[in-house]
Amino acid sequence: MIVGVDIGLKRIGIAISPDGKIAIPTTPILRKNRNQAARDLSNMLRDNGAKILVVGLPKGGSCQDEMERRITHFISLLNFDGDIHYQDESYSSVEASELVGDRRDGKLDSVAAMIILERFLKR
Repeated sequence: MIVGVDIGLKRIGIAISPDGKIAIPTTPILRKNRNQAARDLSNMLRDNGAKILVVGLPKGGSCQDEMERRITHFISLLNFDGDIHYQDESYSSVEASELVGDRRDGKLDSVAAMIILERFLKR
């Protein structure tokens, strides 16, 4: 199983690929604090038998370094011993909003994770 994530300050969008070919958005993790979110994501990865984690990283923009630092720190909190790959997430949220509209229920976050995972699978 391959899992893709779009890490945000309020939610972590999640998509899965059971076969390495298709990406399916799933229920996001609501983020109360980083330790709770890291624990919930670690449990999800374990429960689903994830072997690869694909993490969206922003490329370009004025806050790229700060966001990269925050995301890599968060990933370091995970209890996950599989492979971790970082994938450019540029414009994934824009693409997601074109697909599902401007939703704040978490669906947008998981569709963005699906786009990030699809980019990884196409490499």
